[in-house]
Amino acid sequence: MQKRKLGNSNLEVSAIGLGCMGMSFSYGPPKDKEEMTSLLRTAVERGITFFDTAEIYGPFTNEELVGDALSPLRDQVVIATKFGFDTRIDPRGTSGAPRLNSRPEHIKQVAEASLKRLKIDVIDLFYQHRVDPEVPIEDVAGAVKALIQEGKVRHFGLSEAGVQTIRRAHAVQPVTALQSEYSLWWRRPEAEILPTLEELGIGLVPYSPLGKGFLTGKIDADATFDSSDFRSTLPRFTPDALKANHALVDLLGKIAARKHATAAQIALAWLLAQKPWIVPIPGTTKLHRLDENIGAVAVDLTPDDLGEIATAAAQIAVQGDRYPERLERMTGR
Repeated sequence: MQKRKLGNSNLEVSAIGLGCMGMSFSYGPPKDKEEMTSLLRTAVERGITFFDTAEIYGPFTNEELVGDALSPLRDQVVIATKFGFDTRIDPRGTSGAPRLNSRPEHIKQVAEASLKRLKIDVIDLFYQHRVDPEVPIEDVAGAVKALIQEGKVRHFGLSEAGVQTIRRAHAVQPVTALQSEYSLWWRRPEAEILPTLEELGIGLVPYSPLGKGFLTGKIDADATFDSSDFRSTLPRFTPDALKANHALVDLLGKIAARKHATAAQIALAWLLAQKPWIVPIPGTTKLHRLDENIGAVAVDLTPDDLGEIATAAAQIAVQGDRYPERLERMTGR
């Protein structure tokens, strides 16, 4: 497995990481713990060193799964987790978006609890999950800086933050990575976020690099989602939107056939080709999908391939918002 460094930091990780959320949360009922433990350990055997979780995934159960599975392999892995939500509020509740809480004292409490659940002595990368408009980002960065000085955290990250927030945080404690959605069907980061990250020497960790499964080509307009699958609430996953957006999957399939690859591998290879400091974290609960995603690292997209994708993608207007309004409001702050 190739390695990459996140921005100007010394944090080196596998070129593709593993998003662990779906093993416990958001994509239907939690998966079997023994099967997921085996998958996580197999990922390490296959060369993946970068694993992403958060206290809100469950809450808590995903961190516990990752901790139990990876603690015997601690010296081989980089573990990222997140703070920023009030876990006393059900994150899957229908009353509205989860309540944010990035008060410095809460950040410290989350760090201590996450260390125990993950069975580690230091959190490799600690992200603010969503920007809290009630807490100055300087206070948030200062709280993580204190944890770094105490030896409980190694690197500071942000998720779905806006440009000014990134700059303000970085001035207090250097930001190692920004985790935000980025893929062929969500390219908004290209306008302002990517140039800012390049200027400041910050890595990008794209989540949902396969469009929450859509870019694999395995979801068509007739797809239905259980109420425990959060895609059932997303405007982009309505039948009309799925049908309209299939042109993007057709494009990936065309390139994939020529490259003897899959649509998912082309989507991931496209991300890897954008910048050397981009490390996508596709999630999966299946071994054959894990192997497929890892195979994307070996797919070589030439400048002509990338130009063809860019030209064709520019003619495809993706339909549907990526989140309901209440969740979209929590991004880009």
